Amino acid sequence: MGTPLGDFVRAKRDSIEPATFGLPERGRRRSPGLRRSDLAARAGISVEYLTRIEQGRDRNPSPAVVNAIADGLSLDAAERDHLRYLTKISGGACISHRRPEPPGRDVRPTVLATLRLLEPAPAFVTNRLGDVLAHTRGFERLVRGSGLLDAPAPNLTRYVFTDPRARAFFADWEQVADELAFDLWFAPTVAASEWLRSELAPLAGHEFTRRLDRHLPPPRVPLRLAPPGTPELRWERERLELPPADGQELVVLLPADEATARIAERRHRHPGGALRAIG
Repeated sequence: MGTPLGDFVRAKRDSIEPATFGLPERGRRRSPGLRRSDLAARAGISVEYLTRIEQGRDRNPSPAVVNAIADGLSLDAAERDHLRYLTKISGGACISHRRPEPPGRDVRPTVLATLRLLEPAPAFVTNRLGDVLAHTRGFERLVRGSGLLDAPAPNLTRYVFTDPRARAFFADWEQVADELAFDLWFAPTVAASEWLRSELAPLAGHEFTRRLDRHLPPPRVPLRLAPPGTPELRWERERLELPPADGQELVVLLPADEATARIAERRHRHPGGALRAIG
C-alpha cells in the first residue's frame, strides 16, 4: 500500500523530462519521466531506499533524506512545503472513526475589520476544507444566483462537487475541482479532511474520488466565472494565509482584464449592504 509521500515522489519524478536535468534519453521506456536510478543519484541515496519510499514501505525518512529528495527533484518552495507535510502524515497520522469536531467557524474581529475595508471588492475568508466563513457584499453580489451561498453553512468544495449549477458558474470547472481536492491536504486537521472526503465521496462520485490521490499542486490560473445574466468575468486571486492558529485564509478577487474591471467598477458605484459573517 502506498503513502501520500511515495505517491507524490513518484508522480513528480514521472512528470520530469530527463533533458530538464541535462540527462540523456536512454531509449524507449514503459513509464515516462525521470528514471528512479537518476533521482537516487541526484539525491545521494540508494535506488533500493528510494523504491521503498515510493512504494510506501518506508514511512519515516529522515529530514535529511526528504531534503535530498527535494533537491533531486528541484522542487520549488511550495512543493517543498507540501513534501514535508506529506512526510508528516505518511508517518502514521491516526484518523479516528468518530466524527471529529468541526473546525471553528469564528473569524477574528480584526480579520472581519480587514474585510470591511475591502468593500465593495469581492473577498471572503475560508479554510482548506472550503468553508465560506465570512464575505463582503461584493462577493455576495458576484456569486448571486449561482447557489454557492444558499446553504446555512456554505462550503465551496461541497458546492463544486455536488451542485450542478457549479459547472455553469465556473467556466473552468475541472481546474477549480482540481484545486479544491488538492487543498484538502492542507485542511485545519487531518481528521477533518478525512471526514469530509468520506462524506463527499458517495455524493460526488468519481469526479471527486479520482482526484483524492493527486499530489502535484495544480497550476494557479485566473478564475473564470460566468454569473447568471453577466458576461464571463476573469479574476486574479490573492490568497493571504492567516496565522496557523486560525487555520484560515483571506481570498481577494482582483480583475484580470479590462472587461472585468469595467464591470466591477460599475458595481462599485452602487455597493450597498455590509459585511456578512457566517456563524
